[in-house]
Amino acid sequence: MNNKQFLTIVTATRGNYSDYWLNQLLQVKGEVKFILVYPPDLNIKEIDDARVKVLISPYKGEVIQRFIGLINAESDYVMALDDDDFVHPDIVELSTQYFQKFPESWVLRLKIENINHSDKSRIQQDWESLPNLEELEIDKKTAENPFPFKQGNYKGLLEVPIAPLCKAFDFRYVIFPWRKRTDQNGIHFENFNNKIWQTQRVKAALNELSQAMQVSSALKWIPMWSLDRLLGLFIQAKFYQKDTIIGHAMPKPEQIRFIVRDSYLKETRLYLMAEILLVKCYPQYGYLWNLIVWQIATLPRILARGFLNNQMSKCRNQSISN
Repeated sequence: MNNKQFLTIVTATRGNYSDYWLNQLLQVKGEVKFILVYPPDLNIKEIDDARVKVLISPYKGEVIQRFIGLINAESDYVMALDDDDFVHPDIVELSTQYFQKFPESWVLRLKIENINHSDKSRIQQDWESLPNLEELEIDKKTAENPFPFKQGNYKGLLEVPIAPLCKAFDFRYVIFPWRKRTDQNGIHFENFNNKIWQTQRVKAALNELSQAMQVSSALKWIPMWSLDRLLGLFIQAKFYQKDTIIGHAMPKPEQIRFIVRDSYLKETRLYLMAEILLVKCYPQYGYLWNLIVWQIATLPRILARGFLNNQMSKCRNQSISN
């Protein structure tokens, strides 16, 4: 008997997710597996659902925990979901329809709705029914509408091209380090999370990435960083073909509810390590050099913001305790 699932949803967690979040996750229907990856030395919550697989990471950290979950996925497709964000319960049916219609696609970009963490009524609002993919037209970038994703001017499946990695390095980022990036603007994307990916491509990228990371105990002291943008761009770099359409973006209604928290409630993320790994493996792409130079230039601001957020959090905790 083939027990292989169609989709695996991987979550790196510290175990402090809410009962409501877990209940909503388990509402997902269809051929789905859930992998929860914990750091070591934590009491694991018991979950009475055969679809849930619990893994223990050797080290604490989003990168290594998410990595372990994704590399252990055995399904045809995989998605990374944080333990405070929500996914539509019919996501398996939707993605099954999509990849049957577009088997050559790498990824399905889901429609995300950003919701403030304090807006409980919106977070818990009933999900709208998802559209029938057979009834959706294929929308494309055109001369008349060059930025349909940014402007939201699409109601069908919007073609998503691969990131334009072959762009030339822009020396203006070195001369004017405060210059705002623009090469990420457009229909393409950089991030991995909250999208449905072909597991085969994800694992191939992770195997190569593991060599670049030299996975060892050194991961214990690497500063807080993230696998999100690193893996999203790494997959596209590994399988890069200029102007390839790698998938489609879904229109409304939303399929992901992304919970937005006040800045002082979020951990400071230092993405420089991710950019270093990207250019280490794929130095031929100017897009990645633009990213790393820009990231170095913004590092002081990120550190300063992290310090201020930490002070705000301490003041808030003191106020509550008093």
